[in-house]
Amino acid sequence: MRTDAQWRCALSVALVLMVLSGCSTTRNDSVTNSPMPTYSGESVVVMARSYHTGNKTESDFTRCIVNELRSGQNKLNIMRGEDFIDAMYPWFEPRTAPNDIGDMPRLIQNEKVAARMRETGVRYVVWLDGNTEMPGGGGSISCAAGAGAAGCFGFAWWENDSDYDAAVWDLDGQKEAGSLETKVNGTSYLPAIVIPIPLIARTRAKACDALAEQLQQFIRSGSAVPSVAEN
Repeated sequence: MRTDAQWRCALSVALVLMVLSGCSTTRNDSVTNSPMPTYSGESVVVMARSYHTGNKTESDFTRCIVNELRSGQNKLNIMRGEDFIDAMYPWFEPRTAPNDIGDMPRLIQNEKVAARMRETGVRYVVWLDGNTEMPGGGGSISCAAGAGAAGCFGFAWWENDSDYDAAVWDLDGQKEAGSLETKVNGTSYLPAIVIPIPLIARTRAKACDALAEQLQQFIRSGSAVPSVAEN
Protein backbone atom coordinates (compact mmCIF):
# COMPACT_ATOMS: atom_id res chain seq x y z
CA MET A 1 0.00 0.00 0.00
CA ARG A 2 1.27 3.48 -0.81
CA THR A 3 2.25 5.68 2.11
CA ASP A 4 0.88 9.19 2.65
CA ALA A 5 4.17 10.62 1.44
CA GLN A 6 3.93 8.64 -1.78
CA TRP A 7 0.39 9.84 -2.39
CA ARG A 8 1.41 13.45 -1.75
CA CYS A 9 4.30 13.09 -4.16
CA ALA A 10 2.07 11.61 -6.86
CA LEU A 11 -0.48 14.38 -6.36
CA SER A 12 2.24 17.03 -6.69
CA VAL A 13 3.40 15.55 -9.99
CA ALA A 14 -0.20 15.47 -11.26
CA LEU A 15 -0.70 19.14 -10.39
CA VAL A 16 2.44 20.08 -12.32
CA LEU A 17 1.20 18.13 -15.33
CA MET A 18 -2.09 20.01 -15.24
CA VAL A 19 -0.39 23.23 -16.39
CA LEU A 20 1.02 21.50 -19.44
CA SER A 21 -0.67 20.75 -22.74
CA GLY A 22 -0.11 18.57 -25.75
CA CYS A 23 2.35 19.75 -28.38
CA SER A 24 1.44 20.71 -31.95
CA THR A 25 2.85 22.13 -35.18
CA THR A 26 0.87 24.50 -37.44
CA ARG A 27 1.67 25.01 -41.14
CA ASN A 28 -0.05 27.67 -43.24
CA ASP A 29 0.16 27.81 -47.04
CA SER A 30 -1.53 29.98 -49.62
CA VAL A 31 -1.86 30.32 -53.39
CA THR A 32 -2.92 33.61 -54.99
CA ASN A 33 -4.48 33.15 -58.42
CA SER A 34 -5.36 36.77 -59.15
CA PRO A 35 -5.22 40.14 -57.40
CA MET A 36 -8.00 40.67 -54.88
CA PRO A 37 -10.08 43.85 -55.19
CA THR A 38 -9.94 46.18 -52.21
CA TYR A 39 -12.33 44.97 -49.51
CA SER A 40 -14.80 47.70 -48.60
CA GLY A 41 -17.35 45.92 -46.46
CA GLU A 42 -18.82 43.54 -49.05
CA SER A 43 -20.52 40.48 -47.60
CA VAL A 44 -18.68 37.19 -47.28
CA VAL A 45 -20.38 33.81 -46.97
CA VAL A 46 -18.65 30.70 -45.63
CA MET A 47 -19.80 27.35 -47.03
CA ALA A 48 -18.77 23.75 -46.32
CA ARG A 49 -17.98 21.52 -49.25
CA SER A 50 -20.38 18.58 -49.53
CA TYR A 51 -19.71 15.23 -51.09
CA HIS A 52 -21.78 12.60 -52.85
CA THR A 53 -21.46 10.44 -49.71
CA GLY A 54 -23.28 13.08 -47.70
CA ASN A 55 -20.23 13.94 -45.60
CA LYS A 56 -19.09 17.54 -45.30
CA THR A 57 -16.63 19.66 -43.40
CA GLU A 58 -17.51 19.46 -39.70
CA SER A 59 -20.25 21.93 -38.83
CA ASP A 60 -18.52 23.00 -35.60
CA PHE A 61 -15.36 23.90 -37.56
CA THR A 62 -17.41 25.96 -40.02
CA ARG A 63 -19.12 27.77 -37.13
CA CYS A 64 -15.74 28.42 -35.55
CA ILE A 65 -14.42 30.02 -38.76
CA VAL A 66 -17.53 32.20 -39.06
CA ASN A 67 -17.26 33.36 -35.44
CA GLU A 68 -13.57 34.19 -35.85
CA LEU A 69 -14.16 36.14 -39.06
CA ARG A 70 -16.87 38.17 -37.32
CA SER A 71 -14.60 39.11 -34.41
CA GLY A 72 -11.37 40.96 -33.84
CA GLN A 73 -9.90 44.12 -35.29
CA ASN A 74 -10.07 42.81 -38.87
CA LYS A 75 -13.59 41.40 -38.67
CA LEU A 76 -15.47 40.86 -41.93
CA ASN A 77 -19.11 41.34 -42.89
CA ILE A 78 -20.34 37.73 -42.77
CA MET A 79 -23.65 36.40 -44.10
CA ARG A 80 -24.87 33.12 -42.62
CA GLY A 81 -24.43 30.21 -45.02
CA GLU A 82 -27.96 28.99 -44.32
CA ASP A 83 -29.40 32.41 -45.22
CA PHE A 84 -27.40 32.52 -48.45
CA ILE A 85 -28.55 29.03 -49.46
CA ASP A 86 -32.17 29.96 -48.74
CA ALA A 87 -31.89 33.20 -50.72
CA MET A 88 -30.28 31.41 -53.68
CA TYR A 89 -32.55 28.35 -53.60
CA PRO A 90 -32.16 25.98 -55.38
CA TRP A 91 -28.87 26.94 -57.03
CA PHE A 92 -26.59 26.58 -53.99
CA GLU A 93 -28.13 23.51 -52.41
CA PRO A 94 -25.50 20.82 -51.63
CA ARG A 95 -26.44 18.77 -54.71
CA THR A 96 -26.74 21.68 -57.14
CA ALA A 97 -24.05 24.15 -55.98
CA PRO A 98 -21.32 24.88 -58.55
CA ASN A 99 -18.26 22.70 -58.04
CA ASP A 100 -15.89 25.11 -59.73
CA ILE A 101 -15.69 28.85 -60.32
CA GLY A 102 -15.80 28.02 -64.02
CA ASP A 103 -19.48 27.12 -63.56
CA MET A 104 -20.37 30.62 -62.36
CA PRO A 105 -20.55 32.49 -65.72
CA ARG A 106 -23.16 30.03 -66.98
CA LEU A 107 -25.09 30.34 -63.71
CA ILE A 108 -24.97 34.14 -63.67
CA GLN A 109 -26.39 34.24 -67.20
CA ASN A 110 -29.68 33.27 -65.58
CA GLU A 111 -31.23 36.67 -64.83
CA LYS A 112 -33.07 35.33 -61.79
CA VAL A 113 -29.82 34.01 -60.31
CA ALA A 114 -28.01 37.27 -61.01
CA ALA A 115 -30.80 39.31 -59.40
CA ARG A 116 -30.86 37.19 -56.26
CA MET A 117 -27.07 37.35 -56.04
CA ARG A 118 -27.22 41.15 -56.07
CA GLU A 119 -29.92 41.13 -53.40
CA THR A 120 -27.74 39.10 -51.02
CA GLY A 121 -24.88 41.58 -51.31
CA VAL A 122 -22.39 38.70 -51.22
CA ARG A 123 -19.09 39.40 -52.99
CA TYR A 124 -16.97 36.51 -51.75
CA VAL A 125 -17.76 32.83 -51.19
CA VAL A 126 -15.33 30.88 -49.00
CA TRP A 127 -15.52 27.13 -49.57
CA LEU A 128 -14.18 25.09 -46.65
CA ASP A 129 -12.90 21.55 -47.00
CA GLY A 130 -11.05 19.17 -44.69
CA ASN A 131 -11.30 17.18 -41.47
CA THR A 132 -9.55 16.06 -38.29
CA GLU A 133 -8.29 12.50 -37.99
CA MET A 134 -6.55 10.40 -35.35
CA PRO A 135 -3.88 8.40 -37.23
CA GLY A 136 -2.33 6.64 -34.26
CA GLY A 137 -1.75 6.27 -30.55
CA GLY A 138 -0.64 3.88 -27.86
CA GLY A 139 0.03 3.21 -24.18
CA SER A 140 -2.27 1.94 -21.45
CA ILE A 141 -3.80 3.00 -18.15
CA SER A 142 -5.07 0.78 -15.34
CA CYS A 143 -7.21 1.75 -12.38
CA ALA A 144 -7.70 -0.06 -9.08
CA ALA A 145 -9.41 0.50 -5.75
CA GLY A 146 -8.32 -0.76 -2.35
CA ALA A 147 -9.05 -0.26 1.31
CA GLY A 148 -9.26 3.52 1.75
CA ALA A 149 -7.59 4.40 -1.55
CA ALA A 150 -8.11 4.28 -5.29
CA GLY A 151 -6.17 5.47 -8.29
CA CYS A 152 -5.14 5.09 -11.91
CA PHE A 153 -1.62 4.58 -13.17
CA GLY A 154 -0.11 4.44 -16.64
CA PHE A 155 0.42 6.53 -19.73
CA ALA A 156 -1.40 6.86 -23.05
CA TRP A 157 -0.94 9.08 -26.11
CA TRP A 158 -2.59 9.74 -29.45
CA GLU A 159 -2.03 11.88 -32.52
CA ASN A 160 -4.45 14.28 -34.22
CA ASP A 161 -4.06 15.67 -37.72
CA SER A 162 -6.27 18.62 -38.68
CA ASP A 163 -6.04 19.52 -42.37
CA TYR A 164 -8.35 22.23 -43.78
CA ASP A 165 -8.33 24.43 -46.84
CA ALA A 166 -10.39 27.36 -48.07
CA ALA A 167 -11.01 28.46 -51.66
CA VAL A 168 -11.99 32.13 -52.02
CA TRP A 169 -14.32 32.96 -54.91
CA ASP A 170 -14.81 36.53 -56.10
CA LEU A 171 -18.36 36.45 -57.48
CA ASP A 172 -18.18 39.89 -59.09
CA GLY A 173 -15.03 38.99 -60.98
CA GLN A 174 -16.23 35.38 -61.46
CA LYS A 175 -12.82 34.03 -60.52
CA GLU A 176 -11.13 32.07 -57.76
CA ALA A 177 -8.91 34.66 -56.14
CA GLY A 178 -6.86 32.11 -54.23
CA SER A 179 -6.73 29.18 -51.84
CA LEU A 180 -5.45 28.81 -48.29
CA GLU A 181 -4.46 25.71 -46.33
CA THR A 182 -3.78 25.05 -42.67
CA LYS A 183 -2.36 21.82 -41.30
CA VAL A 184 -2.01 21.20 -37.57
CA ASN A 185 -0.31 18.04 -36.33
CA GLY A 186 -0.44 17.39 -32.62
CA THR A 187 0.16 14.76 -29.97
CA SER A 188 -2.00 14.49 -26.87
CA TYR A 189 -0.96 12.72 -23.67
CA LEU A 190 -2.84 11.09 -20.81
CA PRO A 191 -0.53 10.42 -17.84
CA ALA A 192 -2.23 8.85 -14.86
CA ILE A 193 -0.68 9.24 -11.43
CA VAL A 194 -3.57 8.62 -9.06
CA ILE A 195 -5.88 10.52 -11.42
CA PRO A 196 -5.70 10.75 -15.25
CA ILE A 197 -4.54 14.19 -16.43
CA PRO A 198 -5.41 14.81 -20.12
CA LEU A 199 -2.87 17.02 -21.92
CA ILE A 200 -4.75 17.77 -25.11
CA ALA A 201 -3.31 19.14 -28.33
CA ARG A 202 -6.38 20.99 -29.60
CA THR A 203 -5.51 20.74 -33.27
CA ARG A 204 -8.95 21.58 -34.67
CA ALA A 205 -9.27 24.75 -32.57
CA LYS A 206 -5.76 25.83 -33.58
CA ALA A 207 -6.54 25.11 -37.24
CA CYS A 208 -9.64 27.29 -36.97
CA ASP A 209 -7.69 30.20 -35.47
CA ALA A 210 -4.91 29.93 -38.06
CA LEU A 211 -7.16 29.57 -41.11
CA ALA A 212 -9.49 32.39 -40.00
CA GLU A 213 -6.53 34.71 -39.51
CA GLN A 214 -5.28 33.84 -43.00
CA LEU A 215 -8.71 34.46 -44.50
CA GLN A 216 -9.05 37.87 -42.85
CA GLN A 217 -5.63 38.87 -44.11
CA PHE A 218 -6.21 37.49 -47.60
CA ILE A 219 -9.63 39.05 -48.20
CA ARG A 220 -8.49 42.43 -46.89
CA SER A 221 -5.05 42.59 -48.51
CA GLY A 222 -5.07 39.96 -51.27
CA SER A 223 -2.21 37.93 -49.80
CA ALA A 224 -1.40 35.63 -46.90
CA VAL A 225 2.04 34.69 -45.63
CA PRO A 226 2.98 30.97 -45.37
CA SER A 227 4.23 30.08 -41.90
CA VAL A 228 5.20 27.28 -39.52
CA ALA A 229 4.62 27.49 -35.76
CA GLU A 230 5.23 25.04 -32.94
CA ASN A 231 3.59 25.12 -29.52
